[in-house]
Amino acid sequence: MKISTKGRYGLMLLVDLATHEGSAPVSLKSVAERQSLSEHYLEQLIAPLRNAGFVRSVRGAYGGYMLAKPKSEITVKDVILTLEGPLTIVDEDVQDGLEELWEKLKTAILTVLEQTTLQDLVDMKQRSEGGYMYYI
Repeated sequence: MKISTKGRYGLMLLVDLATHEGSAPVSLKSVAERQSLSEHYLEQLIAPLRNAGFVRSVRGAYGGYMLAKPKSEITVKDVILTLEGPLTIVDEDVQDGLEELWEKLKTAILTVLEQTTLQDLVDMKQRSEGGYMYYI
């Protein structure tokens, strides 16, 4: 299983919003500059994140994006499944006698993702010296 740039950058975007949350919305341009990401790519990611209820937009000259709910209520699992779709360990049609192993592995991964929130990622970022974690 490999999480694509959609999942990784989506998490980076949300962690940045969570880290810089306050009274003012955060522009995608400022996130792109801080994270060295393409603003155009972030624009493609923000729509599914908004539709899933993770962020809300604020219009106007000082507009941008804010988290729509507390960072402690947004799980990594929800974000990854929103951006990546269903988690697969092996192709569904694989019949190798190890289906039970693959299902246990999938369950373990989903459990870790479910138990990890944006708040946890913000805390990890603050503890790390190198900035954002680019992998989970």
